[in-house]
Amino acid sequence: ESLLLRSYLAATGCAVGVAVGLNKATARLPTLVGRLVPFTAVAAANCVNIPMMRQSEFLNGIDVLDEEGNVVGQSRTAAQKAVAQVTISRIIMAMPGMALTPVIMNTIENRTNIFKGSRGKLMAPAQVLIIGAILTFATPLACAIFEQKSSISVGSLEPEIVERMREGGSTASVLYFNKGL
Repeated sequence: ESLLLRSYLAATGCAVGVAVGLNKATARLPTLVGRLVPFTAVAAANCVNIPMMRQSEFLNGIDVLDEEGNVVGQSRTAAQKAVAQVTISRIIMAMPGMALTPVIMNTIENRTNIFKGSRGKLMAPAQVLIIGAILTFATPLACAIFEQKSSISVGSLEPEIVERMREGGSTASVLYFNKGL
């Protein structure tokens, strides 16, 4: 529970700091640039939150398995690769909804009169519909960028795992790990 709270506070602090800083930096730039600030803040929050939530994996490693699914050892190197893959996929997951929606809305506002006058209150529901439609496709695609069962070269693993494999007579050049979500 304490880890969850610390991770939440760190990610939120990072996101707010990035958003406030970028809002000030982009104040004189075109509106579209300012509309992309939330995506940048969410990406920064993911870069803080995911590693913090999975910090025990950095310390203890994650299971690396052979082709038959037998645990060969616990690898901190595989944990780093897993966390990096999850962080990248989460940022990519947020990208279409948070980067395309401002572009779409900006285009609609500049080229049509749909949200002018009393119809201005339709802007928020339109954004929700656009984001919902985008996430319907973006979420599964982003999760599929990296296979759930990822591979890692034995040569890049910790020496104690490689030694244990040699002692056991293994000639495998690749091991596998669950990257997580």
